[in-house]
Parts: sequence; C-alpha cells; structure tokens
Amino acid sequence: MNGLALPEQPGSFEGYASVFGVPDMARDVVMPGAFQQSLAGQRAGSVKLLWQHDPSQPVGIWSRLGEDSRGLFCQGQLNLDVQRGRELYALMRQGAINGLSIGFKTVKARKDSSGGRQLLAVDLWEISLVTFPLLPLARVSGVKTLVPPSPALSAPASQVSPASYAQIERARKIFQSPTR
Repeated sequence: MNGLALPEQPGSFEGYASVFGVPDMARDVVMPGAFQQSLAGQRAGSVKLLWQHDPSQPVGIWSRLGEDSRGLFCQGQLNLDVQRGRELYALMRQGAINGLSIGFKTVKARKDSSGGRQLLAVDLWEISLVTFPLLPLARVSGVKTLVPPSPALSAPASQVSPASYAQIERARKIFQSPTR
C-alpha cells in the first residue's frame, strides 16, 4: 500500500501506524494479521483519528486503513476547519510532529522469550498523531502541501496588477492591526 499518491486535499497524510515484528518500548510486538479481524468489521472512518490519544481531541478522519507486508498503513485527512487540525497540519509539514500510535484492546496475545507480548489479534479503536510514539518506526511518511500560492502573492511587486496590489495591502493592514 505504501507509495500511493496522496489525495489532493490539503491536510491529507499517510504513514505506518504499526510495523510488524518490531518490539515497541513496552516490548509489545504486533504480528502480521493482528488487525485483519478488526478492520474487516469496520470502515476506516470509524477508527478515530485523535491527538495524543485524547478522546476529547479528534482532529480528522482516516480515509484508508489496511495491512500490507510491512504493517498497518494509513491515510488520513486532518480537519482544517478546526484550530487543532490547522496547528497539526503546520507542524506535520514542518516535520515537528510525525509520530503515530495505535489505541486498541488486545484480543489474542502470547508471551515471547523476552518477557514481552506478541499481539496476534487486536481490536483497533483509534490511531493518534503523537509527539513520541511507543513504536519509533510508526511515523507519518507523507503530508500533502497546500495549494501553491497565487502568482500575485509570489510575483515581484512590479508584476502585480494595481488591483491585486491594493487587495494585498488591505489584507496586510488588517493582519497588522493592533486590535486583531
């Protein structure tokens, strides 16, 4: 699934929420097939997209979830109509936030030789954007950038029409106003 073209909407992103066969910092190892039963019983959008596992902070929806040979691949869409969505989008484009983490209930597991658990089946509840993922390889791998700026905004002042220049100046005054 990796390598698919990102949807064209700003705020779209993709990555791996879990990677198979790799121990996380709690010594849990998600095994291939662990998400199959859970994903078969629900739409991608029913798995919540949260910020830092906080159920009071939904930040968008998952548009695509699925297992591949590497792990749990996901594509999401941040809600840019809410403040937290816009903040996360800016931080993700900058690379300041790129962690993913799964919230789940264990359905079937077994102990491994290191004292950790092999997760054979899980009920996936949510996937969060996080600052520090418990599984360091669970990361956002691509973020859709904004639509390129209007040529009027990036052109040298000598090439901007008087009408466009007047609109830019009005906007600049509004945003520089001390009452804003």
